[in-house]
Amino acid sequence: MRVAIVSESFLPTVNGVTNSVLKVLDYLSAEGHEAIVICPSAGAPKTYAGFKVHAVPALAYRQFPVGLPNPQVHKLIADFRPDVVHAAAPFLLGAQAISSANRLGIPAVAIFQTDVAGYARRHRLGQATKLAWRIVRWIHDGAELTLAPSSTAMTDLRAIGLTKLERWGRGVDLTMYHPAKKLSPATAKLRKRLSPNGEVVVGYVGRIAPEKQVERLRSLRGLPGVRLAIVGDGSSVPLVKKELAGIPVTWLGKLGGEDLATAYAAFDIFAHTGTEETFGQTLQEAHSAGLPVVAPRAGGPIDLIDHGTNGFLFEADNEDQLRAYIEALAIDPALRARMGEAGRRTVLGKSWSGICAELVQHYEATIAATPAPVPR
Repeated sequence: MRVAIVSESFLPTVNGVTNSVLKVLDYLSAEGHEAIVICPSAGAPKTYAGFKVHAVPALAYRQFPVGLPNPQVHKLIADFRPDVVHAAAPFLLGAQAISSANRLGIPAVAIFQTDVAGYARRHRLGQATKLAWRIVRWIHDGAELTLAPSSTAMTDLRAIGLTKLERWGRGVDLTMYHPAKKLSPATAKLRKRLSPNGEVVVGYVGRIAPEKQVERLRSLRGLPGVRLAIVGDGSSVPLVKKELAGIPVTWLGKLGGEDLATAYAAFDIFAHTGTEETFGQTLQEAHSAGLPVVAPRAGGPIDLIDHGTNGFLFEADNEDQLRAYIEALAIDPALRARMGEAGRRTVLGKSWSGICAELVQHYEATIAATPAPVPR
């Protein structure tokens, strides 16, 4: 199969969109498929997983490269002659790719990954919210299929009139994030740093940005025997540091690979704070590592957490409830162990190879359902 992946984000920018695209490319390469990548020009590598990467002009918006429509996109797709176009979190670049695919008679699969409703609520955009959803509908209407990561996202997309929808979640590295890593020397060393006096460690992993609402962890102020560990970086670090003043916090910065896996292994509890997650990949990583998870009852976490079994869901605006659930876990090691084991069981069927195989099945079904172009 030949797949043209058009992504609004790619290396060196690292986020949920980029990470998903990389996993798809790794899978396509391992399975002998052919692919190209079209992405914004922002220092992207020339190749990835043996596939050519084509960077097109972009402008910077809030330090994020935004790909601009360009005739090169149509030519790249036409010259590659893919069986399917994969539009990752389509915006300007993805919209053009979908349009080009339609003109060329090539089916397009769009991956929805942005919580438009949550973003609009947080910024109080009012009437602009309707415009944002109209743009989403316009873009995704052109695709033969839109894949949504959660039941909440599916509901939002149906509400704006989209009907060609299927669920497609995300995978997790079950070997990298494993409870056995708690026994490693690297974990023991980090644990001494995070919990010098045997405290319970509450960890957070993710960007430190306004939409992540990490400042909500201020609700843990005064909890005895609890320390925070925060992995990540971003524009909200000064604000969050101010809000968490007086709480014992270890700032670990941005981590990846084995260092990130070691951080998860050194945590006792995983806390997620943002209400705008269309999926919630870090929750899956925490579950894979055998951690109980506390997160808002909003967006993707609703599908990932079985309340009372592998974690707790607090009401989105109730920081007191967040504190109460963390406290319940902090004082009860047996409860933490039970929920951590349940979390691990939750993700055992969600390897990236299985999730990507499911994606290829969506490709195949879409290709089969798309009429062949009429010769001119």
